[in-house]
Amino acid sequence: MLLDVFNSDAFHLTKLTKAINLIPYRPTRIQSLGWFAQEGIDTTSVAIEMQSDVLSLVPVAARGAPMPIKNLPRRNVRPFNTVHLPQRVALYADEVQQLRAFGEQTETELAMARLNKKLAVARRDLDLTIEFQRIGAVKGQVLDADGSTVLLDLFTEFGVSQQTHDMVLDNDATKVAIKCNEVLRKVEDKLGGQMMSGARALCSNEFFDALIGHPAVVETYKYQQGAVLREDRRRGFEFGGIFWEEYRGTIGATRFIEANAAYVVPEGVPDLFVTYYAPAPYMETVNTEGLPFYAKQELMDFGKGVDVETQSNPLHLNTRPNAIVKVTI
Repeated sequence: MLLDVFNSDAFHLTKLTKAINLIPYRPTRIQSLGWFAQEGIDTTSVAIEMQSDVLSLVPVAARGAPMPIKNLPRRNVRPFNTVHLPQRVALYADEVQQLRAFGEQTETELAMARLNKKLAVARRDLDLTIEFQRIGAVKGQVLDADGSTVLLDLFTEFGVSQQTHDMVLDNDATKVAIKCNEVLRKVEDKLGGQMMSGARALCSNEFFDALIGHPAVVETYKYQQGAVLREDRRRGFEFGGIFWEEYRGTIGATRFIEANAAYVVPEGVPDLFVTYYAPAPYMETVNTEGLPFYAKQELMDFGKGVDVETQSNPLHLNTRPNAIVKVTI
């Protein structure tokens, strides 16, 4: 009877996929900020149409003189492919057999409880990978798990360059507020006619310490908000029209934000960041709207258990990579 557990409805694609999508999310900063809109697609790629709307002054001409013809802005369509992020877990019949408590739970309930623990571990790794890829999109380059292989270079794709700005925080005489103004102007220049509701900087710990330790910043809060100086400010504070916060994130030796740097990001800009999810490569999911996560099982030889594949097929885009400014100490 135990071997029939893995053929029950609880182990079908729909139920397993629902289970992994319902596993409580482990909050990560980019997700909690809500920057990335999420959308399911029924293909494995999307085409982004960019239209450059360049403003120009109209020169004076004599009345009745011939005038140049004004054409519509040029459009460019760029294709982007989703990436495949698979993982595998195994559940053996012996695991359920050894856990069974007579009269307490059925084999199916025990098997699902055991499997959900393993799915939670797989989901955690997928969540971390998606966070890593999203911070890469914010910075302009989506990297693979090794931290060096470039999966998507958004600067190359959109034909733009990264904006940088030296905050000169290693000089006590620097007028940091003016430096913040300069950064905000760089952001606004690349947004063009798009308005932002504010700006937020994600900082490495070295940059954040240099900022809060700078005499100009200390002096600003010294009298009006002295309590701020005595608290843990790593969760963020506002200075110079920018909300500065320390971003924590590492995978092994790979840091999500490199030392001595921070990234200033405009907030409230429509369609600035988006995540697309493609369907899983299964017969049951072909041409269906993609979900964030999938899980499907396959019976092992001789019914000794099941192999369960979990996966996500995302594409993370930053549609204005040059509007994010990399600032350094």
